[in-house]
Amino acid sequence: MKLDTSILTSFKKIDEASVDALLSKEISANTKKIVVLDDDPTGVQTVHDISVYTDWTHDSVLAGFKEANNLFYILTNSRGFTEEQTTKAHNEISSVVDEVARETGREYIFVSRSDSTLRGHYPLETKILKANYEKNTGKKIDGEILCPFFKEGGRFTIGNVHYVKYGNELIPANETEFAKDPTFGYKAATLPEYVEEKTHGEYKAADVTCISLEDIHNMDYDRIESQLMAVKDFNKIIVNAVDYVDVKVFCVALYRAMRKGKVFMFRTAAAIVKVMGGVTDQPLLTREKMVVNETSNGGIIVVGSHTDKTTKQVEALKALKDIEFIELDATLVKDDEAFSREVQRCLDKEEACIKAGKTVCCYTTRALIRADTGNKEDELRLSVKISDAVQSLVGKLSVTPAFVIAKGGITSSDVGTKALAVKHANVLGQIRPGIPVWQTGAESKFPMTPYVIFPGNVGEAETLREAVEILTAK
Repeated sequence: MKLDTSILTSFKKIDEASVDALLSKEISANTKKIVVLDDDPTGVQTVHDISVYTDWTHDSVLAGFKEANNLFYILTNSRGFTEEQTTKAHNEISSVVDEVARETGREYIFVSRSDSTLRGHYPLETKILKANYEKNTGKKIDGEILCPFFKEGGRFTIGNVHYVKYGNELIPANETEFAKDPTFGYKAATLPEYVEEKTHGEYKAADVTCISLEDIHNMDYDRIESQLMAVKDFNKIIVNAVDYVDVKVFCVALYRAMRKGKVFMFRTAAAIVKVMGGVTDQPLLTREKMVVNETSNGGIIVVGSHTDKTTKQVEALKALKDIEFIELDATLVKDDEAFSREVQRCLDKEEACIKAGKTVCCYTTRALIRADTGNKEDELRLSVKISDAVQSLVGKLSVTPAFVIAKGGITSSDVGTKALAVKHANVLGQIRPGIPVWQTGAESKFPMTPYVIFPGNVGEAETLREAVEILTAK
């Protein structure tokens, strides 16, 4: 059932100052390193001055553990992986993290950060992490916490139903285009039913623990804590939330339960990571905060996401007169030779424009290209092939752009790791709500260049245009 957005402000007011004081105390008492495994680069969309490592070598993980920050991100890009690939990656990461934890004498918590519209390799990823964690540490994980709330992207959980904001309406996630994803689609209307659907009945909807908005807005920490203390056998916990303060209330009770020995796994969107890590709010980024190397060259925007929201954002971007638009004909993807020629055509044109000081937007054909084999993994492989072509439009550049914007999860991961060859980036913050900016490392193809990671499913129609206007302002 659709809801009016007015419901978001209809709940009992919470004394946020008192919650912050309690939460700060709990965070200070936590000695465990929070290791966030991010299945695409958009997961840093709520934090700033936090490290992202794009590999899981011993050196990278050790650097993350040695940082003063109580959390760091490892970019897995597993939303673009097959099941076999994500299994391999999560086994490897589990092993390296535990090895480093033993070396440094530090306990750790895994957070599996994924899509706020419930797409991704679930429950596979957390199932692998659980098995490895229990084997490596000898501790049992009592429960798995699902918190898909993400205010910046208009994702709210009310009455155990997860909603996506469209204008003045909240639409149940299962009624949106995201639930029709050819690889990660689902039908369930409520989150407990989603758990049962995705686990093929291994975990029943009736056994899911739900943290209600009523208890949260009554600031009933004891009741929430007692619910968490009662969870066992890796059963699931749903967190209802309409604002950040709701997540803060939950986290106070969560840390208390953890201090009493409860162990949890997390499958969440980006918001709870910020709260658990005590990351402060900061203003949206200005051009001055992002651009270190001034240049007369133009910038580059690459668009791989085919969501309806992205298509509208590209159309709105066309209102800017100084942008050159180049369409990559993705319908040629099944013909290797023809597709290779098409990629080169786009690359030649964008090089000339960037050198001439003009910003370029390269975007794929807006129609969704399907493998039509009936195999979900074939669909994923096709989208990865298109994304690989899109990232090469940055990776093969011989001229340094003023900035890079990548639109879409798989696309932005490929641009960051393959095209820009980033090993370690600092998250500067957000250019618009929910849209993070990396400062690329010295090892990357274009060092210290602002890299805007623009999720395919975030923002209003004009948000991409606004981001470009900020970066091109003189």
